[in-house]
Amino acid sequence: MQHGSKAIIHRKNRLLAALEPEDFRVLEPYLEIVDLPKGKIIYEIGETIRHAYFPHNAIVSLTTILKDGGSVEMAVFGREAMFGLVSALVTRQSYGRYVIRVPGTASRISIEKLNEAGLERPNIRQLVLSFTEALLSQTLQTVACNAVHSVEARCCRWILSTSDRVDQDALPLTHETLAEMLGVQRSTVSSVTRALQIAGLIHQGRGAITITDRAGLEEMSCECYRKIRKSFERLLPATYGRGGN
Repeated sequence: MQHGSKAIIHRKNRLLAALEPEDFRVLEPYLEIVDLPKGKIIYEIGETIRHAYFPHNAIVSLTTILKDGGSVEMAVFGREAMFGLVSALVTRQSYGRYVIRVPGTASRISIEKLNEAGLERPNIRQLVLSFTEALLSQTLQTVACNAVHSVEARCCRWILSTSDRVDQDALPLTHETLAEMLGVQRSTVSSVTRALQIAGLIHQGRGAITITDRAGLEEMSCECYRKIRKSFERLLPATYGRGGN
């Protein structure tokens, strides 16, 4: 792959795309493109983090695993984000499981090289700090959402945020994936998505969900969808997505 085409792919990640050319050039020699197949676990709880990832079109979930084998979502990362660095600021140990929910590719860089670039270039350091604040806001909002909002509202939020991250209405989401993300039984998700389809908000196909009424879906979603979007738009302008603009 030629140098120019690699740069274009790297900058499909909106954080990398937000960098000024001179700042991006500092990172570019150390970035590599990697495949992220669905279901792959990038880091397990307690595992040493060696790389930071900038997704292009993949969606990655950070979950905590409970004693009974269940899991709870703490944060989600798409092309508006990066993952790995925040967990590696001090101990280098992952405090959750990073698993690929929607397959795709990402740009990867070693933690050492990213830290060096941050020390050399203030704009890179500021971008990382702004993202860290946005991630904290997302995580706290997700905790509140999981505690008080209905499965129906949370399901709508997840469908909408997935659409934002892939910039399309046809989404490679299965009932199994949604059940894992929402921490509920697959049968519960089937009931919820069936009701959303009857209401004309989505259409279900094999291994896919297509949004047919975005405005209606936003009305059904909880307030958390809009709050998380606004946080990213405030801290990282033009990095989150198209929906609701």
